[in-house]
Amino acid sequence: MTERLSTSGLAGTTGSAAGDRLPPARFAYDRHTWKEIAHLLANFPAALLGFTYVVTMLSVGIGLTVTVIGLPLLAAGLLGARQLGKLERARTRALLGVRVDEPSPLPLRSGRGFFAQLWMSLKDPVGWRTVLYAFIRFPWGVATFVVTLTSLFVLWPVLPFIARGLANADRAMVRGLLSPSDELERRIAELESDRGIVVDTAAADLRRIERDLHDGAQARLVNLAMGLGLAKEKLLEDPDAAAAMVDEAHGEVKLALQELRDLARGIHPAVLTDRGLDAALSSVASRCTVPVKVTADLTERPAAAIEGIAYFTVSELLQNVSKHSGASSASVEVWRSSDRLLIQVEDNGHGGARLDGGTGMKGLADRLSAVDGLFVVDSPEGGPTTITAELPWRDRTGADAAGSRPRG
Repeated sequence: MTERLSTSGLAGTTGSAAGDRLPPARFAYDRHTWKEIAHLLANFPAALLGFTYVVTMLSVGIGLTVTVIGLPLLAAGLLGARQLGKLERARTRALLGVRVDEPSPLPLRSGRGFFAQLWMSLKDPVGWRTVLYAFIRFPWGVATFVVTLTSLFVLWPVLPFIARGLANADRAMVRGLLSPSDELERRIAELESDRGIVVDTAAADLRRIERDLHDGAQARLVNLAMGLGLAKEKLLEDPDAAAAMVDEAHGEVKLALQELRDLARGIHPAVLTDRGLDAALSSVASRCTVPVKVTADLTERPAAAIEGIAYFTVSELLQNVSKHSGASSASVEVWRSSDRLLIQVEDNGHGGARLDGGTGMKGLADRLSAVDGLFVVDSPEGGPTTITAELPWRDRTGADAAGSRPRG
């Protein structure tokens, strides 16, 4: 018993001592660390390539500026520097996980003349920042290569920390010098996107107008012509039948005129041109299947384009109220706040409206964003629904004022 206890006590003492002993010092070399090490080791050849390119390009381009080929060579060299920046962004994205947006390409095929394109290339900020990046990177690439390679053999226990610090400096350098010109590039991208939306919307509107003309008024006018032709043939031999045909043709004329009026209202209603947004929205509200209260607090009229977008936005929203909301009342408010035109349409329906709900709201949001507008939907299940649209305010020009005069 004593021997067993002693053996047990010895075992317990040994186990306790082993448990109190610290584990051996080690640092994890995961895949992220190895990627950072690979990036730092590749800095030297990449920096040498970039430095050689920009020094050669600048020497030849600036040295030959006394000739006619110097500036074109320098412009071509800056375009090549853009490609170097693209390679560096790709390398940083693959090894360091830094995602930097690509700068917008220079619009060299926009129909400008040779000298305009040359000047645009020479003052390209993206190209010059890449040149600066290549100059800074050469001594930095040599230093990071030497430190990383030395640490790999001598300071390997702390190499992950060294690699992380050097890689973070690389990340900051890429973000600072190889990223797009923030505000300008963002604005260019927005304008390119908005231009596409405007073009698509205009094409869709033209197709709708063509379809409505072909299926509506044009078909009625063709029937009218055929009916009048038959009435002309029967005018002498059967005056009563001819009179009935003329009476029927008269009805077709009325229907065709009504369809043309509806089509014109869908393009740009006369009441909007002649009397402004308040009267036009009241006219739209009167055709809604639920009572609508319209409040327009505007001391002056905005530009015709903004006025038209506001009108069609409210018209589309009130159609949704009639078809989908299940509401018993609705309201429309329009007012100006500083340099913005605000529209709010509210109903007491069952709610649940969404931009992707198939009610055309996504199209409205796209149209408003194309003119720097906003479109916000607040529609919880059970209601009520409040939709706020915001448009930039633009004053009316002389052409707008001339177009708004009552027609005689």
